[in-house]
Amino acid sequence: MVEAPADLSNKNGSGRPVPMEWTRNIGIAAHIDAGKTTTTERILYYTGVVHKVGEVHDGNAVTDFMEQERERGITITSAAISCQWECKAGPFAGINQQINIIDTPGHVDFTAEVERSLRVLDGAVAVFCAVAGVQPQSETVWRQADKYDVPRIAFVNKMDRVGADFLGAVEDIRVKLRANAHPLFLNIGTEEHFSGMIDLVRLKAFQFDQQDKMGINVIECEIPGDMAREVADLRESLIEAVADYDDVVADKYLNGEAIDEYELVIAIRKATLSLNFVGVIPGSAFKNKGVQSMLDAVVNYLPSPLDMPPVEGHDSKDKVVVIEPDDSAPTAALAFKLWSDAYVGKLIFIRVYSGTIKKGDMLYNPRTRKAERVSRLLIMKADSRDDVEFARSGDICAVVGLKNVWTGDTFSSKNLDVALEPPQFPEPVISMSIEPATSADQDKLSLGLGRLSEEDPTFVVKTDAETGQTIISGMGELHLEIIRDRLEREFKVVARSGKPQIAYRETIAASAEAEGKFIRQSGGRGQFGHVVIKLEPQESGKGIEIVNDIVGGVIPREFIKPTEDGIREAANNGVVAGYPVVDWKATLISGSFHEVDSSEMAFKMAGIFAFKEAMKNADPKLLEPVMKVEVTTPVEYQGDVIGDLNRRRGHIQNMDSKNELASVNSIVPLETMFGYATDVRSLSKGRASYSMETSHFEQVPANVLARMTENLSR
Repeated sequence: MVEAPADLSNKNGSGRPVPMEWTRNIGIAAHIDAGKTTTTERILYYTGVVHKVGEVHDGNAVTDFMEQERERGITITSAAISCQWECKAGPFAGINQQINIIDTPGHVDFTAEVERSLRVLDGAVAVFCAVAGVQPQSETVWRQADKYDVPRIAFVNKMDRVGADFLGAVEDIRVKLRANAHPLFLNIGTEEHFSGMIDLVRLKAFQFDQQDKMGINVIECEIPGDMAREVADLRESLIEAVADYDDVVADKYLNGEAIDEYELVIAIRKATLSLNFVGVIPGSAFKNKGVQSMLDAVVNYLPSPLDMPPVEGHDSKDKVVVIEPDDSAPTAALAFKLWSDAYVGKLIFIRVYSGTIKKGDMLYNPRTRKAERVSRLLIMKADSRDDVEFARSGDICAVVGLKNVWTGDTFSSKNLDVALEPPQFPEPVISMSIEPATSADQDKLSLGLGRLSEEDPTFVVKTDAETGQTIISGMGELHLEIIRDRLEREFKVVARSGKPQIAYRETIAASAEAEGKFIRQSGGRGQFGHVVIKLEPQESGKGIEIVNDIVGGVIPREFIKPTEDGIREAANNGVVAGYPVVDWKATLISGSFHEVDSSEMAFKMAGIFAFKEAMKNADPKLLEPVMKVEVTTPVEYQGDVIGDLNRRRGHIQNMDSKNELASVNSIVPLETMFGYATDVRSLSKGRASYSMETSHFEQVPANVLARMTENLSR
């Protein structure tokens, strides 16, 4: 048993139902169809939250509560749910732990859900398919977890499938993700013969009870004799991998002494929290095998809020403020998700980092500089909820009553001057026009689009200044299809959409100088602005930069910022095809002004003219988004798939074959990938699948640019 440390009593506060060190905030994340939602459903069953297991294929999974999720069999929005688990093994055995879980989407179009979830979670369970191993979206999720320093364990799912290879999947994690991955358990049998597991920490084996279809009971047994050598080797590798993070284990290992279960668990925990070790567990969520062992690993190896480094924010003077988990400290919480609920209105999902929030409290938002009252506090259980009186440090819950909220807002006590770091989201890559089927629905359309863009930071709505059309932008075709579906179902708006448009970018490949003059005479006071700038290219991804090199006061200080504003505004519409210009540096080098006629507006216009003129002479280029595409297909269709990708201007990166399935990885321009889901099914008689995610921007070939220019001129 592990007792609550005495020196944490103040931080845990009084009346807390579960001590903070017995709380785990985790996410379930992986590639699409690796089994995240099925794994979450089994967790809810074993922890007693549900008494009947929901299935994705039956459309009754608890965490897939949206109609669109149940129809398509995929997760679209992250679902938060709380449960309790009494650990069966390890130093926390017998202790009821609070586990707050977020089940995240696997489809790349909804990657923002993963991003914002990992921003507020303490740990993660990365789910991998035992047959496919590490897949493209697995890599994306792993990078997101790396960005936010989230400790994780790995669950290799689908061990019952033909072609399952547990140790092969572990090696895949090591090679493709460069992770220090080691098995914590070893499977007994594989595919249809997957019948038990060997605990490499406790050196005990157990068989799944064939009479117990739900996998609740396991039968302890002897380690099979033909596996003893492999077990000994894997345990020694495990000890060697974690010895660097625990002096007791290191000393015993070097001296050849026996290491007991408790010591090894502590060493694995320290190594996992250091982000330098990933423990791997085999299982089959669908067949109810291995999930309970994974839950024990969550408790034993993933962090509590107290194990994580204090979060940092900035005060109004941009000084760093350190926030530690402490129930009695001033409140600091981060709003990481907004959701419109048909019954309670706007739900704001928050992670409480310090302090205690109770119903009726006033919370201060440094962005709006206003305080708002909390009318309700809710512990979420997917689409259902329980009212609570308090939310304490380390809790993830939902708040009702706060009105002016954006994703990433901080809420704090009035006397705490801090803004926490918000999650970062990728830019949309695809756009289309949208309009209501009838003019009477215009107001409902505007309301629906406004609500949906509040919820989803990667969904952007704007109006085209020239045509007056409403343009919606998102992460992919499926993303925008779901948006249209939600408009119809939730807001009762039937909308027509135009052909999807690509979010192109423009850049420059050379340096150029140019001047911009804005001179107007209208009988009285005129307008005069004159600037000279130098425009230079920057490395891809470096962004934009404006430098003021004006000397001698040739342009007064009060006109510098309007000039810079004009330059930035001009960069919103490039000279090639009117797309935003990226990766450039502009330097203000000269200019002139008039004592009477110069104004902020005149210099802003001069900045616009100077940028446009300089860009024309700086070898402007059009850039297109390029996607990383992985197609998994039966080997007999591999040639057809490769030929089709080549016709789409694709570049094949690598190919791999495994168990009569071929995996083709390629880089393909997004412009050619519309409708690919239908095409790849036709090529393979419905047997191929694919995943796609944004890779980078690349220059549009001359022949494609010529075709685009011709189309625009018509």
